[in-house]
Amino acid sequence: MVVEAAGREMAISHPDKVFFAERGDTKLDLVNYYLAVEEPLMRAMGGRPVLLQRFPNGAGGSSFFQKRVPESRPDWLETAVVSTPNGTTSDALVAADIAHVIWAVNLGCLGFHVWPSRAADPDHADELRIDLDPSPGVDFAMLQEGAVEVHTLLAELGIDGRPKTTGNRGIHIYARLRPEWDSFQVRAAAVALARELERRRPDLCTAAWWKEERGARVFIDFNQNAPHKTVFGAWSVRARPGAQVSTPFTWDELGSVHPDNFTLETVPPRVENSGDAWADMTPQPLEPLLGMSRRDMEAGLMDAPWPPVYPKMPNEPDRVAPSRAKKPKS
Repeated sequence: MVVEAAGREMAISHPDKVFFAERGDTKLDLVNYYLAVEEPLMRAMGGRPVLLQRFPNGAGGSSFFQKRVPESRPDWLETAVVSTPNGTTSDALVAADIAHVIWAVNLGCLGFHVWPSRAADPDHADELRIDLDPSPGVDFAMLQEGAVEVHTLLAELGIDGRPKTTGNRGIHIYARLRPEWDSFQVRAAAVALARELERRRPDLCTAAWWKEERGARVFIDFNQNAPHKTVFGAWSVRARPGAQVSTPFTWDELGSVHPDNFTLETVPPRVENSGDAWADMTPQPLEPLLGMSRRDMEAGLMDAPWPPVYPKMPNEPDRVAPSRAKKPKS
């Protein structure tokens, strides 16, 4: 089977292989989905390195992450050197055009985990990614309410953030940035935002990194902005029985949106009829949030904890859960 993508003829192996057993969608159906959303997909992740999660036997089978592209690959394939927190480097696929996407889908990649920087400018993160994490006891209505709080705060700061479903149970809110800040600064901005949301709505939002401290509140996961961190990309298809898609939507839709309704089948006609809710996103400054971060540091707050795969950072508190911390001797 051969399809055309970005002016290239792409051979699709085993096009009839079922990738979503409950729905019956095949590898070719997945290929055709990505071809149908080419324009918004490339706006969202074009030119960025991507982490592949491959499902050789479809969504219901086992999977593995592949940061390093295989040695056997087309000579036209674009790659970029990326690094892990411990400094290990690898050649990652760059979503240079839709042909690169289809090449990965043919390997069994369902969706894409996307870097916050572009391959041509790896030192600057040009996206702030706000992850509203559904902790235990948090339903989707609470996430919607949390998204309203994020939207209100960003609007006060003059920052245009846009929401999307995660393809699973969460909500992401993205702000496109000028390429002037590194991931350390963008993460600091995310920490400041999470803490301010907790101050405003301590009943609803939390910046607590340790799960035991969160309770049934929406966790604003600031560490999704840590260096070398990838996030599941807009327009990507999740490995779920319903073939749900991480779908951008408008703020006016927030109250009525349900993530399970955006699927491989329903999203292409939605794009055709309503367009791309992120089409007019433009780069903007991060300074309002960085100012809040400086204010917090001047008030004596330490940095928030980092994930365990990162080295100990300056001004970071002890990286140990409160329940396991040593109690001071009386």
